[in-house]
Amino acid sequence: MSDTWSEFYGALLQALDNPDWKKGLDALFTVLRQRFLFDNVVIYRAEASSSLPEAVYARALGRGRRAEAEAAWGEGIANLVLSEQKIVHELPATPLAEDRLANPHLLGLPFHTADGYGALIFVRFGGPPYTGEQIQQATLAAIAVAHLLDRHALRQTLSQLEAARHRAQLQDDFLAAISHDIHTPLGFIKGYTTSLLRSDTRWDEATQREFLTIIDEETDRLVTMLDRLLDSARLQQGMLPMEFQPVRLEALIRDVALRMQTRVPDLRLTLDLTEAPPLQADTVRLGQVLENLFDNALKYAPGAPVKITLQATPQKQTIVFADEGPGIPPQHLPFIFERFYRVPGESAARGTGLGLFICREIVRAHGGQISVETSPGKGTAFRIDLPVKPLSGTAEAGKQTVKEAS
Repeated sequence: MSDTWSEFYGALLQALDNPDWKKGLDALFTVLRQRFLFDNVVIYRAEASSSLPEAVYARALGRGRRAEAEAAWGEGIANLVLSEQKIVHELPATPLAEDRLANPHLLGLPFHTADGYGALIFVRFGGPPYTGEQIQQATLAAIAVAHLLDRHALRQTLSQLEAARHRAQLQDDFLAAISHDIHTPLGFIKGYTTSLLRSDTRWDEATQREFLTIIDEETDRLVTMLDRLLDSARLQQGMLPMEFQPVRLEALIRDVALRMQTRVPDLRLTLDLTEAPPLQADTVRLGQVLENLFDNALKYAPGAPVKITLQATPQKQTIVFADEGPGIPPQHLPFIFERFYRVPGESAARGTGLGLFICREIVRAHGGQISVETSPGKGTAFRIDLPVKPLSGTAEAGKQTVKEAS
């Protein structure tokens, strides 16, 4: 085997092994162009030989590249190759034209993939015609293209299946956890209610108040759990209602902080809030985001100091919610905002795995972003960036759903 063919086969194998199919094609065509000259290369795909082709890859590698050359992608020959399913070598109609861009030599090769048809097109301006050996190399390249596209489709399918398996596992874990988490407050409510209703026992006033307080707290916990389930379902369907109006984040943060300090008297909270102009937001939903972050800190960093910072620029306003708790193991950060996700090993912390997912979706509905930084043993900081300018139509629309606003 000649060195030329050996190098070409090596490029074919490397392209097939490359997990990024486009980079694999880039490398293959770079080597192939050293074997025979071409200026443009394009790959067309079609679901059937008679359907309209779609360009899925194109590169202009030509000599003296110009806009006119880069616009020549051989659509006509692609249709011919796909319809007749044969190699087409098309010579220029005006071979004597002085401008080589008027002398395109076109080579089209058909290929089949698992889910359709394709055409590999080479465009060479100014000649000479393709030789038999060059057509052989181009034919092998077309076979490699088919394999690359099939591998890419297989990887996508496997990725989708893995994502579906992961979601199914999260849902299974969620159902197991939620059945326990719902049963726990119901057990408290049932147990203390039954105790209060016993006719053979008389409880003093302090004990009755203690029992009723527990029932009240567990009822609130159950209501919160069910509300999050409903919000999660609405978010999945794009039907969570949003009502946008001018909101001062400083005032909103202070209101939520006051409610939390009333609920948790020993909460160690520091506020560092910059005065900022109002922005378009849903007061209730943004308040829900902050409450979810408080709940998260109270569950996973009980007793740890919490600090909320508000910073403002002309383009955006940023809330940083930081605690000094144990932090989140870094391997869990990519999944922390996923629906149903709970950090393994934190089973003592009761929850649905929906709070941070709901936070992310509400922030996104405002055109913003939420991210998290953590240092094990030093704490966790959630950062919320909200744009100052309202989303298109937000100020006028008022009432919207997450689906409409996102």
